[in-house]
Amino acid sequence: MKILIRATNWIGDAVMSLGAVRALRLRYPNAEVVVLAKAWVADLYKGEPSIDRIITLAGAPGLKDFRAKWQQAQDLRRERFDMAVLLPNSFESAALVFAAGVPRRIGYARDGRGWMLTDAVPCPEPGEIPRHERYYYPELLVRAKLLDRLPTIAEIHFAGIDEARQRGVEMLAARGLTRGIVGVSPGAAFGGAKRWLPERFAAAARRIAEGIGADVAVFGSSAERAMCEGVAAAVGGLNLAGKTTLRQFIDMTAACQFFLTNDSGAMHIAAALRVPSITVFGPTDETATGPCSASAHLVRERVECAPCKKRECPIDHRCMTRVSADRVADEALRILTP
Repeated sequence: MKILIRATNWIGDAVMSLGAVRALRLRYPNAEVVVLAKAWVADLYKGEPSIDRIITLAGAPGLKDFRAKWQQAQDLRRERFDMAVLLPNSFESAALVFAAGVPRRIGYARDGRGWMLTDAVPCPEPGEIPRHERYYYPELLVRAKLLDRLPTIAEIHFAGIDEARQRGVEMLAARGLTRGIVGVSPGAAFGGAKRWLPERFAAAARRIAEGIGADVAVFGSSAERAMCEGVAAAVGGLNLAGKTTLRQFIDMTAACQFFLTNDSGAMHIAAALRVPSITVFGPTDETATGPCSASAHLVRERVECAPCKKRECPIDHRCMTRVSADRVADEALRILTP
């Protein structure tokens, strides 16, 4: 059997979907399992033993690059996959495997795409399955009768953590960081409401680094470079925003002694690497999308309007502004020096 898994489009979702990918491998141990992923997510699957191969998704989202998408559909047709499992809910993900002629196409009946699926699975209603999103993807397999029951997924960790850590140590040393590292990721792609104040990231990171005798490395996207530069300058750290691939970021994070972040893909990566971390939570719901690891710790202020799940705060951002740098640093040092 040859199985195509269309990966989710965002890093945090990709980490949370690993339980489903691994469950599918256990169900079909002799199958060839291939992951189709967007370029910015594909590196996350490198070294994952439950998959055999990674294909990078062609073309830009939406109606753009039709020729590239059509060509990829024909390439996939020649692969002669027996089954495609669609983890994203998008119309486009179903259209591709439909055009590729994959005989069995499994996905949630969302976004008007049910007619393109052979197994258009009803979405779980609130309360039907455990609340956390890590169960949303395996439930698809259960409802499609690929699994007999929903697996227990207490934590999600990457394979090959020790090897990743060694690569990260070497990369950081090449950049002049040879002590322990406090990693900081002050950005968040979802929107400004999820971002704790950059100056508080800097103040907390400074206290943590001084407390454990470490250096500070600041990570982020190219779009976050200026913000990250301000944090790095304030703490005397190294700004790596926009200067790493996803694979390099994973390896460098594995080499960190501690990680400080918002609710973001970086949070899920640090947790999956078993790196002790603190996430400052504000408008989002940790019971649904929080990190899946005992190494991950949360700090949040319980305010009456949270979790609102808004991209931008319409009032005073109290869920974040009421969290002080000292509170976060104290909790981090408690974790690191019990």
